Amino acid sequence: MNNDAQAVEGAHCDGATLRIHHRVRPNAQERYETWLRQIIEAAGRFPGHQGVHILRPPAAGQNYEIAVRFAGEEDAQRWRESNERRELMAVIQPELAEDEHLEILSGIDYWFTPPESGAKVPVRWKQWLITTAVIWPLTILVPLLWWPLFQAVPVLETWGLRHGLVAATIVALVVYLVMPRVVRLVSLWLHRR
Repeated sequence: MNNDAQAVEGAHCDGATLRIHHRVRPNAQERYETWLRQIIEAAGRFPGHQGVHILRPPAAGQNYEIAVRFAGEEDAQRWRESNERRELMAVIQPELAEDEHLEILSGIDYWFTPPESGAKVPVRWKQWLITTAVIWPLTILVPLLWWPLFQAVPVLETWGLRHGLVAATIVALVVYLVMPRVVRLVSLWLHRR
């Protein structure tokens, strides 16, 4: 099986995402969905695993985009090259209409990488503007949401601990909830030159 694997160069952020594209044969979606649950569970047992995001095709569609997030590139590479993943891929290969396309993206680059192969990553100022627009309101709202708990449990109000809880909450919201939706919403503007 051919893999389009490449590590993005020049990334300075922690974390890595395996972006995987599968084109499933017609009438194989049910088998693929069962297999998808199995491979997600297997990936979840690997060190550094931080979650999975799946973009399923619309009805009668065949293209799946899967993002598997790891703490770092080494963790992502370990899973990608594992015997367990290789065996699971061998099981589903007959159900795929074409070879899997896979790339490893570091840091926040995943959010800004266009789904079409060959398309260019948006200019940095647009990435900065969107990231700021997402994080700025969260830095105002999240501390307010934590405030009642900080008042009820004074030890959480400790300098450093308070900031860590707020930062971890903001990062989780950005990575798993807000940024994927915002980027999809503004994708036409984001990728326009």
